[in-house]
Amino acid sequence: MNTSSEEIKKQSIFKKIFGILGKDNFWYGCVLGLLAPFVGFILFKYRNLGPLTYWEGLQFIFVQPGHAILTAALSVSLLANAVIFTLFVNAKIDKTAKGIFAATCLYGVTILCLKFLI
Repeated sequence: MNTSSEEIKKQSIFKKIFGILGKDNFWYGCVLGLLAPFVGFILFKYRNLGPLTYWEGLQFIFVQPGHAILTAALSVSLLANAVIFTLFVNAKIDKTAKGIFAATCLYGVTILCLKFLI
């Protein structure tokens, strides 16, 4: 097998496993990149703030002195983007990966602005 047929096979395996998630579209990547941090935050909330409701958890995160938990929550949220970005880059679904990267950059700038304003 030559390299291009291996890449096509790898991409088609990814598409078979993940179905619609294998779509190669920039805007689709932006949507995935905007939604994945919410999934990361939900995982962080269940892991670290289990007994609190979402509203109580958000209040605790923002009221806590030094905002150490806020920084950790945002980092875990962006880690979710890193995971899906890596999956799409390795599967050579580049347009979607570019969309995920663009959303990650948007989140990063927003987080920096929040960090300096709070």
